[in-house]
Amino acid sequence: MKLRTALLVAMGLLAGMLWEVKSTAAGNAEQEIRGLEQKMNDAYARNDLPAYFSYYAHDFVQWLPEGRTDLEKCRKDWTAYVGAGNKVQGVELRDVVVRVGPSADTAAVAYILYVKTKLADGKITEEENQETDVWFKRNGEWKVVALHYSPVQKK
Repeated sequence: MKLRTALLVAMGLLAGMLWEVKSTAAGNAEQEIRGLEQKMNDAYARNDLPAYFSYYAHDFVQWLPEGRTDLEKCRKDWTAYVGAGNKVQGVELRDVVVRVGPSADTAAVAYILYVKTKLADGKITEEENQETDVWFKRNGEWKVVALHYSPVQKK
């Protein structure tokens, strides 16, 4: 009876320790993702395309209002847009929500992205978009594998 009680107590303690390890890993992953998300969007705000695209996985997929695209097309289109003289002037992430998967190697980040852009013709635009980024940690490195981007509906 004493052995059985001791085993149950030990199992309970082990389960508690595992829960704590998982919670710590998820918390660390969340902080890491929040930092990466900010750095990625800072690169976007600077129009630093090599830095910006370095956050995306080779098999990246994106949904825009115009339809689905991949990394190659996204890079080509955005490079042409910036090359034509259109420049992001400012970016702000609002209402950021991060959800980390149970194994702490996946994360979804949803937020409102405010973007101020100066177009080649001198016109300034301001937009708010709903964005969701899905991050995978592969071979020890976080990359965005999927992104959904759509305008916030005006009231």
